[in-house]
Amino acid sequence: MYYLSYLILIPGTLLSLWAQNNIKSTYRRYSQVDSQMGMTGADVAKTILSNMGIEDIKVEGVRGELTDHYDPSAKTVRLSSGIYNSSSLAAAAVAAHECGHVLQDKKDYKFMNFRAALVPAANIGSKFAPMIVMIGLFLSAMGQVSFIFINIGIVLFLGVIAFHLITLPVEFDASRRALKLIDELDILQGEENRGAKAVLNAAAWTYVATAFASLLQLLQYLIIANSRRR
Repeated sequence: MYYLSYLILIPGTLLSLWAQNNIKSTYRRYSQVDSQMGMTGADVAKTILSNMGIEDIKVEGVRGELTDHYDPSAKTVRLSSGIYNSSSLAAAAVAAHECGHVLQDKKDYKFMNFRAALVPAANIGSKFAPMIVMIGLFLSAMGQVSFIFINIGIVLFLGVIAFHLITLPVEFDASRRALKLIDELDILQGEENRGAKAVLNAAAWTYVATAFASLLQLLQYLIIANSRRR
């Protein structure tokens, strides 16, 4: 039953592989198309923050590719070098998206607060849940003890599930805010907005794929637990 349960994970794995390939190809495509305004990712972020009257948020570069994020504790938007210094459509979209998170923070967006609160539970669950489930499987000869360990793993993994599910509205809302700001501030012109939307939609699918894969993993654990109950 344990080995057969891995078949359940295949759809999630395939969706995740597709989503990763999709974001890489979409990002690559639109990172080669410069915007008419010629604003770099750093310019886009600073322009949005300035127009929103937000003066206490820094914008700085960070190493890596697609390592862009907003750090609410440091009040800093960090953009990877490929975004910070680039005037491409992809750079504008990503920079605006991170500013969308800034606006969520400033407006006390509840889902963002929930996600932040779930980080410790998600970290513990992702690190220890698979290990504890495996221990339960190794103790299969001990009957009830095995069942208890597997269920402890399932409970811990629920924190991971909750984190990934709450991430979806947070990321979709940040992208919605980003596209609205890009349009209102004329950062991109005409058809350029479609390119930005394509980049953000591709990024959104990576979060959907992660949540879906996690749900399938939870289902796998539940099937294993049910098999130990007999």
